[in-house]
Amino acid sequence: MFELSLLCPEDRVETLSDAFDALEALSVSVEDADAQTDAEQALFGEPGLPAPREGWQRSRITALFATRQAADEAVQLLQLQDFFGGCSVQGIAAVQEQDWVRLTQSQFEPVEITPDFWIVPTWHELPAAALRSIRLDPGLAFGTGTHPTTRMCLRWIAREGGGQALGRVLDYGCGSGILAMGAAKFGAMPIDAVDIDQAAVEATRRNALANGVDLNAGLPELAQGQYQTVLANILATPLKVLAPLLCAHVAAGGHLVLAGILERQAEELQQAYAPWLRLQVADSEDGWILMTARR
Repeated sequence: MFELSLLCPEDRVETLSDAFDALEALSVSVEDADAQTDAEQALFGEPGLPAPREGWQRSRITALFATRQAADEAVQLLQLQDFFGGCSVQGIAAVQEQDWVRLTQSQFEPVEITPDFWIVPTWHELPAAALRSIRLDPGLAFGTGTHPTTRMCLRWIAREGGGQALGRVLDYGCGSGILAMGAAKFGAMPIDAVDIDQAAVEATRRNALANGVDLNAGLPELAQGQYQTVLANILATPLKVLAPLLCAHVAAGGHLVLAGILERQAEELQQAYAPWLRLQVADSEDGWILMTARR
């Protein structure tokens, strides 16, 4: 395989990406050409809001082709186009053949939640200390145990489930189903896991089956009545919108556990939930916080 790299201004990225697609590139990636320099520009906006800009001032576009001939022909065709003005070819380089599956797998190691509770990819052996574990491979749905928000939720489950029954549990925005499965490992039942994305629902069902976990997964209308534990690891903006719905699902004496919240967003979440429940910060990691309340 051969990798073709171009430099282009912000307004040409989409056009060039479409052109590479038409030229049957195997893949196309875009990155900030000024990354790691004083000219680097962040494109991340507030959670739940669009990015402040659609692209970097200068972007590096990399397209992968099966043969050197295909990459050379792509260069020749692109240089003839009007939209190529202001762009430049950085070069064509051979890409070493690798076992991409093994390379990808090597990036994901077992994740320690507590000393005896681990998230372990299927290609790894269980750690000797793992009395409880979830077997979970990275997939399309969010939630592999590597993000601080997921780890904080699972730590809360381990702490609370280790001392008392979690009771009936709702995992709202279940993604991969990791929180629902974590609750099941600590004795929760019954468990409803819901998500607006059908792919997440299907991933949750597959993961639950693979882990021998009994739960109900479906779209949000599956959630009915009240629960002893309500878990929602989403983002601050949708959590604020969902405040009345999530609070209505919390039974008397029950727990509400929210994640996907930045430290600076604590007060606005407390205000959003104040009519129903009193949220408090229960954990923090790498700028993210876990907020909980009890009815």
